[in-house]
Amino acid sequence: MGRAVTVAACALNQWALDFEGNLKRIVRSIGIAKNNGARYRLGPELEICGYGCLDHYYESDTLLHSFQVLAKLLESPATQDIICDVGMPVLHRNVRYNCRVIFLNKKILLIRPKISLANTGNYRELRWFTPWTKARHVEEYFLPRIIQEVTGQETVPFGDAVLATKDTCLGAEICEELWAPNSPHIEMGLDGVEIFANSSGSHHVLRKAHTRVDLVNSATAKNGGIYILANQKGCDGDRLYYDGCAMISMNGETVAQGSQFSLNDVEVLVATLDLEDVRSYRAEISSRNLAASKVNPYPRVKVNFALSSSDDIAVPICMPVQWRHHSPEEEISLGPACWLWDYLRRSKQAGFLLPLSGGIDSSATACIVYSMCHQVCLAVKNGNADVLADVCRIVNDETYVPEDPREFCKRIFTTCYMASENSSQDTCNRAKLLAEQIGSYHINLNIDAAVKAVVGIFSMVMGRTPLFSVFGGSKRENLALQNVQARIRMVLAYLFAQLTLWTRGMPGGLLVLGSANVDESLRGYLTKYDCSSADINPIGGISKTDLKNFIQYCIENFHLTALRSIMSAPPTAELEPLVDGQVAQTDEVDMGMTYAELSIYGKLRKIAKAGPYSMFCKLINMWKEICTPREVASKVKHFFRMYSLNRHKMTTLTPSYHAENYSPDDNRFDLRPFLYNTTWSWQFRCIDKEVSKLGKKEEISVVADTV
Repeated sequence: MGRAVTVAACALNQWALDFEGNLKRIVRSIGIAKNNGARYRLGPELEICGYGCLDHYYESDTLLHSFQVLAKLLESPATQDIICDVGMPVLHRNVRYNCRVIFLNKKILLIRPKISLANTGNYRELRWFTPWTKARHVEEYFLPRIIQEVTGQETVPFGDAVLATKDTCLGAEICEELWAPNSPHIEMGLDGVEIFANSSGSHHVLRKAHTRVDLVNSATAKNGGIYILANQKGCDGDRLYYDGCAMISMNGETVAQGSQFSLNDVEVLVATLDLEDVRSYRAEISSRNLAASKVNPYPRVKVNFALSSSDDIAVPICMPVQWRHHSPEEEISLGPACWLWDYLRRSKQAGFLLPLSGGIDSSATACIVYSMCHQVCLAVKNGNADVLADVCRIVNDETYVPEDPREFCKRIFTTCYMASENSSQDTCNRAKLLAEQIGSYHINLNIDAAVKAVVGIFSMVMGRTPLFSVFGGSKRENLALQNVQARIRMVLAYLFAQLTLWTRGMPGGLLVLGSANVDESLRGYLTKYDCSSADINPIGGISKTDLKNFIQYCIENFHLTALRSIMSAPPTAELEPLVDGQVAQTDEVDMGMTYAELSIYGKLRKIAKAGPYSMFCKLINMWKEICTPREVASKVKHFFRMYSLNRHKMTTLTPSYHAENYSPDDNRFDLRPFLYNTTWSWQFRCIDKEVSKLGKKEEISVVADTV
């Protein structure tokens, strides 16, 4: 009959500039696709070099090595008799393009450059690439000699075209083009394209997956067709975690769903679908057919190959499935855990060290490591040889097989409670109990001797001894004494990370984990170069509210009862003296705002693009039942004073897992000055004028009511 087509979408854990490893994963995915009967294989965006090459895209080496890998792919027996669609950068007439190279049996069919480049948030594609602006236009691309020697071709089509096989028509989109208001699949579908293939480099953000799924399904709901989405997965070298979610959709319904979080480096999603279902679906959409009769046609590259076979009457067809979305708590448990695993194995370190304070943030970080240990044990149990090989190398034992997450945690995770005279016994006990329940190697130490030594040096040189406020000291003295404690903890964390395994007779060093949440970073409620300064931070893009919900999730799913007392305790830095043996210092009092308020400020500042005046205007409506305009003005002013005063701390923020769209990460996501005029005189004066106007209106209203 020639109507059932089998296609494959791949989610690959590629690594920027790891050409050797990237090639192996691509070849492996093609082999799996072929073994499952696929005749078209789609890979992630820029999979040959890895998406996160950043300014390495400027280097001619990146282009050269990408073509060298392409030559290997063209020569490989694995790529024969299947249309392969791979991503790589290409230089055409001295302009760099983000491209898809589509080939079959040692012949390149088409090089399709990206039309809409991603250039918001974490994406900076316009820095390295140029969008292809010549709609439905194709040029000749002169192949480099290393490719000519393999294909026997001198030139190949380069541009905005579609492939016409013997049985169907296939068109390409690249990542951002799906999100664009004028997505190419709209016009391609009207021009008779039946299969849309999108290679993506889309990273994880909490609560984002459903948006991507809805976009894919809606792409074919109005116009009919088959939509294939391939995506990168894993940490490819920076703060982002690409979350896979490869999927195949037909006529507005998902027919195959890939995993969002897993430790499998190669995941291949295969589906067999009936082209006649697309044709019959389109037949009754009269508005679509009227528009199709007037569409400007795409150039077609004819391919002497069929995605179906002539004898397919008995081939089973895939049916729609219900997409299962993870809850935000599950996303926190799985996403940062997978990111940590990639970072650990690729950095070739022997584990992690975490300063565990007994508070929510460091406890949440510890739980994420414990979740990682769960994922590793599960992957090994399911036969993942790659994970097992990485485990054996990390623990330096070729015979080791991780079966119990607690036992594996003991080998690779060290927690350290750093007490001072200002620490309570409660937090010490909470940290110790949690460490016991997750199985980490736990250290208790006291930093008082180091603190007294540092303060003693200052006193000896300057002739004065600073005091805490409760003992008559000034605010400056009080803050300086808190900062000394915090910074000594950072120094000790790195010392213990380097030498703890040495004392235990084990090789290697440990990565230091930070545990400052996104709200604290936004407010600047942290000491510069304290324990927030670390190698990496799995919770730096997660709000306090979400972390509390995650802690509750861990109580229920990991049965970590130690977390109950941690949940109920008020957050505190424990840097000021105890009062009658009890903690007197709390975070929200220190900050002058609640974590719930901070989350709202963060979303308005970043996502809603609100400055002080606009934030005030929005909040007087949002909070009209709980705050007067004058109170709202006071809160907004306080937030912006503190935010701008502390913005310089973001320049040294530990690289953090990106999970929230209001992250203040200064690296490339949230680009702001770090030296502000913290008076905000003009902006605050505008707020004061509005408060005054609202006050007068209220007075008039009160007078009118009494008359």
